[in-house]
Amino acid sequence: MRNETLYLIRELFFPSACPICGRPLVTGREARFGICSDCERLFPLDGRGECCEVCGRPLVSEIGVCTQCRVKEEHSFDKAAVLYPYTQKWKTLLRAYKFRRSRALAHFFAEKILGGRDLFFDRVVFGELTFVPVPPRDGKIKTAGWDQVENITRILEKQSVVCRCLRRLSSMTQKKLNAEERAKNLKGRIVCTKKPPQNVLLFDDVYTTGTTLEVCSSVLKEAGAEKVYGLCLFHA
Repeated sequence: MRNETLYLIRELFFPSACPICGRPLVTGREARFGICSDCERLFPLDGRGECCEVCGRPLVSEIGVCTQCRVKEEHSFDKAAVLYPYTQKWKTLLRAYKFRRSRALAHFFAEKILGGRDLFFDRVVFGELTFVPVPPRDGKIKTAGWDQVENITRILEKQSVVCRCLRRLSSMTQKKLNAEERAKNLKGRIVCTKKPPQNVLLFDDVYTTGTTLEVCSSVLKEAGAEKVYGLCLFHA
């Protein structure tokens, strides 16, 4: 309650608005999460529909496994899940967080990631999963002042077990690269800095080609992780 009061005070002096509807944030929870209560209800965790059994992306005409995962013989991660599409209101929300710096949304996304952990109940004992964030580009936090995944990580570690055991060495940004170029760009650029947990829940903000998840999972397993599950907020 005290924390929500502090968020309300912040909202009083530095007013913001819901990134979806533009309504003022008027309660402690709204100020803390950066989204109004009405729009928050537009993002349930139980509306994913039929998803690929491997990568977690929605299935269109396929059954069980998506076309991309059928072509690829194996993955370094054991299973992945993606919570929302990167379109329409979902895209608006993430862009507000990443590019308009509505950083209060980190609390909202952290709660969704915590809830998304339930998707792996059938694969691993709940209490054994340790969150591992996908690392930012080398020097990004120093030059940009923040990283969207790191902000979520700081909130998650107050509520669950987090292990920052991955580091990304200097490389190009992945945004404009295709799947093959992404793999080459990251080859040898992700390293494990300490012994990883036995059962990992690796998380990121966007699943595009799956390359980052693949490379990070491979590095984690080479360093001693037994199981690696991937969880992303959005799929492009």
